[in-house]
Amino acid sequence: MKISSLIFLLLLVTSLDAQDLSGYQKEIFTNSKGNLPYRILFPDSFNSTTSYPLLIFLHGAFEKGNDNEAQLRIGGRYFLREENRKNFPAIIIFPQCPLDDSWAWFDTGIDSTTGLANSWDFPFRKQPTGVAGLLKQLLDSLLSMHFIDKSRVYIGGLSQGGMGVYDMIARYPDVFAAAFSICGAGKISTSKQFAGKVALWIFHGSDDEIVPTYFSRDFYRRLTQLNADVKYSEYPGVHHNSWVNAFAEKDLLSWLFSKSKKR
Repeated sequence: MKISSLIFLLLLVTSLDAQDLSGYQKEIFTNSKGNLPYRILFPDSFNSTTSYPLLIFLHGAFEKGNDNEAQLRIGGRYFLREENRKNFPAIIIFPQCPLDDSWAWFDTGIDSTTGLANSWDFPFRKQPTGVAGLLKQLLDSLLSMHFIDKSRVYIGGLSQGGMGVYDMIARYPDVFAAAFSICGAGKISTSKQFAGKVALWIFHGSDDEIVPTYFSRDFYRRLTQLNADVKYSEYPGVHHNSWVNAFAEKDLLSWLFSKSKKR
């Protein structure tokens, strides 16, 4: 990664730390496979006799760790906005990926001059990554709770989290009603596994130097050919931080929460 890009992203996420994110409760999901730290935001005036949508948000590479805090740096404030909590009451989950794992399997070749990835491979292995497997088990435990609307389960993410979105909806298309991927990437051929089952809104900056824009373009092209419920927003001149533009889309949450599964 270019030093200037790295500094920019670090300054950006650091500037978000001042936001009070204490509304997200700290939790840890634990089983024989390991531990998964996560934060959970309940709706204002939560009522356990009411059924709520569930949204999982997957962070990018810079928010990895085990402090159960960094994953909220990008996106945490968005779901805390008063208008979003009022208009779209939902249960929001921010899991945290450890430093030595990733939301999806992928390999890259790195250019020795720029430090940027110059080749990508997304092997869609039979089993998910370790942390993605834990996430699915956490999801299963949440879906057993009576106040979760099982017909309205969603997933979104950015960068490596966007890669995780493509991986999760391909593995579990019968779980999610809709998804959104911001500056993500993945194995294009997996489109056939969720086309017609999971609605998808894709976001990317045209000048993204970290994750190539062609992944989003190719996913959109393939899903359109498959007559999928898909939207694509590409932002001219925008680099890797296209989440700024995506979170500014006034219709994002209304589009997302309008989708539901037939149960």
